[in-house]
Amino acid sequence: MNRTTPLLRQISAASRTLARNQTSLQQVRCAHAISNPTLANIEKRWEAMPPQEQADLWMALRDRMKVNWNELTVQEKKAAYYIAFGAHGPRAQAPPGENTKVFIYTMIGVAVAGGIFFGTRSFARGTPHTMTKEWQEATNEYFRENNIENITGVSSEGYVGVGQVQSKPAPKE
Repeated sequence: MNRTTPLLRQISAASRTLARNQTSLQQVRCAHAISNPTLANIEKRWEAMPPQEQADLWMALRDRMKVNWNELTVQEKKAAYYIAFGAHGPRAQAPPGENTKVFIYTMIGVAVAGGIFFGTRSFARGTPHTMTKEWQEATNEYFRENNIENITGVSSEGYVGVGQVQSKPAPKE
């Protein structure tokens, strides 16, 4: 029993050392600088790059940013900033004439909607006969006679409003 315990300790210590070495190897692998030609004019080339190449470059920069930032080159710092916050994708500038196109298409939409509205109105019938002042006054009288709306309406005690009247008098024929 005593002989196996030191053996287990040696195996455990060896595995810890191996794990530590693998971690340092990974850090050494990602610690190398990205070449300047790869990062040159990234602002102009980024949109035209294939998505896989964009992802690879961003992952390389992300791994590179895990080390001390003082070790990053100026090119790497500029490229990382542009990729993270640059004017590409949703932050890109609108193409020239975009505002004019939006305005023109909006006005076309408003004109079409107005045409549909006025076209519909031209085929509509006139106002109903119940929208004359005389009809609405007769409705007020009906409400009073039958004690309709007797708490707050026309037939309530001390009512001073206009009741159902909302239209102009009917035109005389």
